[in-house]
Amino acid sequence: MDEIAIARTVTVAAGPFAAGHLGELTRLVPFEMIDDVLAATRRTQRRVRLLPARVVVYLLLAGCLFADCGYRQVWAKLVAGLRGLPVADPSDSALRQARQRLGPAPLRALFDLLRGPAATSAVAAVRWRGLLPLVVDGTMIAVADSPANLGRYGKHRCNNGGSGYPTLRLSALLTCGTRSVIDAVFDPSTTGEITQAHRLTRSLPAGMLLLADRNYAAADLIGAFTATGADLLIRCKSGRKLPMTRRCRDGSWLSVIDGQPVRIIEARISITTTAGSHTGDYRLITTLLDPRRYPAADLVRLYHQRWEIETAYLELKSTILGGRVLRARTPDGVDQEIHALLIVYQVLRTAMVDATDSRPGLDPDRASFTTALHAARDQITQAAGIIADTVIDLVGAIGERVLTDLLPDRRIRFKARMIKRSNSRYQTRGPRIDRRTYKATTSIDVITNDP
Repeated sequence: MDEIAIARTVTVAAGPFAAGHLGELTRLVPFEMIDDVLAATRRTQRRVRLLPARVVVYLLLAGCLFADCGYRQVWAKLVAGLRGLPVADPSDSALRQARQRLGPAPLRALFDLLRGPAATSAVAAVRWRGLLPLVVDGTMIAVADSPANLGRYGKHRCNNGGSGYPTLRLSALLTCGTRSVIDAVFDPSTTGEITQAHRLTRSLPAGMLLLADRNYAAADLIGAFTATGADLLIRCKSGRKLPMTRRCRDGSWLSVIDGQPVRIIEARISITTTAGSHTGDYRLITTLLDPRRYPAADLVRLYHQRWEIETAYLELKSTILGGRVLRARTPDGVDQEIHALLIVYQVLRTAMVDATDSRPGLDPDRASFTTALHAARDQITQAAGIIADTVIDLVGAIGERVLTDLLPDRRIRFKARMIKRSNSRYQTRGPRIDRRTYKATTSIDVITNDP
């Protein structure tokens, strides 16, 4: 019987630092970056322990890639490809104490370094008429039900009592084209999205076009957004009384909100399939006042990209976390874990954009987040691609997997949000959910009735 032996070389850091890696993603979060962050936050160990601070940072990041594992199991993943090397075998207690020594500051600083729009050559896919579309929205994330967490993050009140776990509210600012994280903040669920949005204005420079739901159409928030130099495209309630100062040729009209000139677009959107048609009315507020350069119908079509942040939250909460609560049982641990989660999401997105950029004209939407996540996990357990060769391959093994398993072109979204898996037996008694996929035709009519 013919046999073949496969030998491979694994290059890692020396000594007790060997277990500190993120597989191929280490190239995006290199040793030098971690060391600089630790030095800036004064968290570099005074003496080299069995668990150096750099290794603990990589442990926290790897923990987000393996959200179904305890930290002992995550450690086993990190050292699985290092057989033959004298690596430590820390206990649960040692790993916990190492995370507590590290604290949340290094992860916050690392997130600040990595956040921002991904560099891409796919300008047509990520920009709109010279502007970079962004989206802001919030979501709730459950944390471990411990006395320490309850002191900081209360349980969310519901009609039928409190929720099972304490919750925090996360608000993020994302690019629509690549779903890269521009900024993010989180607080107890008692802090509202509007309060968090005011803090996110720190990351809104000129040249951005912010998309947001009608919850963000408050006059003071619009003023805070526009003060940054960014432009807005926000949905607002159809019954809101706004004065008309002038009607534009495309059917939109100019108005003023708290001294800020705005343009109002009212549109009727109809979606037709073989199963019938559905029609809904939308009212949008924008600071793009020139109807020739920014036609009303084009802005209505662009607003559909607001849903990109819903997809991003699905990837965070379902694809990465698998619907699980966060592990950390203290507020500082929650701070660590949230920032680690955002960092891992950001570097995965960067790896995906690097892959799609290698093929000119390929839309970043075609890259599968699930494929990238599984490929990144495999690279960790194999300890592969940790230290780059002299010739750097921006695509790498993760990118090759992404390009091999591209998603089809994005379909038109035509179904309303719905509960697919109910927590209550009463919700399941509603109308039957049609899960079929239809070819759809969308028509947009700008309404010209006086307000």
